[in-house]
Amino acid sequence: MRIFIVYYSLYGHIHKMAQAVSEGVSDAGFKAELFRVPETLPDVVIEKMGATSFQTEFRKLPVITPDELSKADAVIFGTPTRFGNMVGQMRQFLDSTGGIWSRGALAGKVGSVFTSSGTQHGGQESTILSMHITLLHHGMIIAGLPYTFAGQTIMTEITGCSPYGASTIAGGSGERFPSDNELSGARYQGKYVARVAEQLAGKQNYLLSLS
Repeated sequence: MRIFIVYYSLYGHIHKMAQAVSEGVSDAGFKAELFRVPETLPDVVIEKMGATSFQTEFRKLPVITPDELSKADAVIFGTPTRFGNMVGQMRQFLDSTGGIWSRGALAGKVGSVFTSSGTQHGGQESTILSMHITLLHHGMIIAGLPYTFAGQTIMTEITGCSPYGASTIAGGSGERFPSDNELSGARYQGKYVARVAEQLAGKQNYLLSLS
């Protein structure tokens, strides 16, 4: 079974969450495959934004293509929040998946989303929910972060994570990296998605024959 983590990260916050998601997949007994979506910003802009150092490391990951995406049994997407929605890089990639949509290539597969925002109320939930719309158009089976992850109900600290998916608060200047609780949520989500996909394995032909 192939579980993909497909994400975009500018300064490294989503990257750290993706690594935790991958650990959760491993805890379920599977190996996650990590991919990045294509970059749309020119290098000169990335340099002016002070993100060159991380981007040099981030670009060692393979770039996902729509056809490659269709080979996954489950896909866990990661995106920062921009004005309560996914970043343009993720939107542009998803907009390029019309070919596999027309073939129903993702129908019956598990889809899940994690995110980050600069502030506590920076649109984390709306970002995840807006991505769910695209995944549902592809016929994917949505998996979030259930309340069986007790860390999303704590009142002792400021933290991300919701029933829609794991998340982290980066701070206005990106100074805050994922907390232990947020990373635990990401690991839980990775393990949960892997378990759901495992249960669905071998049943996709049945699901797709319902029509």
